[in-house]
Amino acid sequence: MPTIPSKPISRREWIVRSTAATLALGSLGTSGCMFGGPSPLPDLVWGRRGNSPGKFTKPRAVTIDAADNLYVVDTTPRIQVFTGDGEMLRNWQTPEFANGKPSGLSMDREGNLLVSDTHYFRVLTYTPTGELLKDRTIGGVCGHGEGEFGFVTDCVQDSQGNYFVAEYGEFDRIQKFSPDRKFLLQWGSPGGELMQFKRPQKLVIDDQDQLWVTDACNHRVQVFDIRGNQVKLVAHWGQHGYEPGQLNYPYDILLDGQGHVYLCEFGNHRVQKFTLDGKFLASWGTNGREPGQLDQPWGIIQDSRGRMYVLDSYNHRVQRFWL
Repeated sequence: MPTIPSKPISRREWIVRSTAATLALGSLGTSGCMFGGPSPLPDLVWGRRGNSPGKFTKPRAVTIDAADNLYVVDTTPRIQVFTGDGEMLRNWQTPEFANGKPSGLSMDREGNLLVSDTHYFRVLTYTPTGELLKDRTIGGVCGHGEGEFGFVTDCVQDSQGNYFVAEYGEFDRIQKFSPDRKFLLQWGSPGGELMQFKRPQKLVIDDQDQLWVTDACNHRVQVFDIRGNQVKLVAHWGQHGYEPGQLNYPYDILLDGQGHVYLCEFGNHRVQKFTLDGKFLASWGTNGREPGQLDQPWGIIQDSRGRMYVLDSYNHRVQRFWL
């Protein structure tokens, strides 16, 4: 197979360059072939290791805006913004990073970027063009108290504008804040029991205002009803392992709006597809450097056309799939 270039490469170019690509792409018409046989090839790949624009050093979080532009943060730490076709639009760095780098990105309800500034115990808010909105920062103090944080992993908003912030370390909890960023409640503690966490890495809100959490080091998913002043566990599933349906450090989660859950597994170098109640449906990905293979992926996101982008972290690239 050809090596990965630094510039985006189209499906057409892959076909020209590789007979194997031609054969694999021919199987993309049916989902059974996509998930049942060899890993599907991406129709677009961009990035390689480096610090110059368009390159990455272990990218570790990805999100997407309403215009289908992707925001990617890596360990440099730069936030780079790309079109869905891999064209870089702009980039910037977080204010401080000597202590560590951000590990979570999401969009708020106004279209601003929420950055989980992990080792500075806070959530930063940027406009899409990279302007830091200092008055919207949540946290900034390390501690166990209300509104204080350990290592922040992710932040999301529900339909009412409330913020939910996850953290790990000796904290391993989730805190809820009002739309004006006032502390409301918290739940969780370190451990493997229900409603406990070991590195709650990624948060997603569904259309019923349920919070989905990838409880990464417990190798499971927990789902919570977060409406009102109490939090209720409504579902949980996942078992540690390497077989289909088992999990090994799920770092990201995608709800496709069609009744499916996709989990990006850092430890198993793959993406798995489940029903909403955790029934295994399919998977793709094996460890490696070729197109369609993955090396410790951190993220997955979907655009408005249904295309999925996988943050292939230790290969320092993004892969796009038509599934």
